[in-house]
Amino acid sequence: MVCISSLVITRCERAAMLEPCGKGIALWTLRHGDEVRDEKTYFEGTGDYRADSDMMPLIQPLIKKQTQHWNPTIVIDPVQDRLLDIIESKTKVPVEPSKSKAKALASASAPSHVINIIDALTKSVAAETRTGT
Repeated sequence: MVCISSLVITRCERAAMLEPCGKGIALWTLRHGDEVRDEKTYFEGTGDYRADSDMMPLIQPLIKKQTQHWNPTIVIDPVQDRLLDIIESKTKVPVEPSKSKAKALASASAPSHVINIIDALTKSVAAETRTGT
């Protein structure tokens, strides 16, 4: 089962598909029909050509030499690697200060300008109804 959603990339909304993948989720960007080119423009001149039988003995050793089993290290994505490094550095657990220091820091750094949004909205609505607007 997959989820179809929309995603904004570089100020452009795109269709996206979210798919479960192991312990995570894979995101696939999708294209609309008008964004996909007709395959005839790519395969129009290919026809049903057969390989030259004299060339096959020359190319087969090259194909065997270049063929290898799939290994994830073949494909390197430096952007993905850097992103994973950033995520890892952000998720490292910081060393906790002692309990007495933690209490002192909490009381010293408690902001005095915190406003309860619900209370502020209630007062605002009450003021509006009193003035009759």
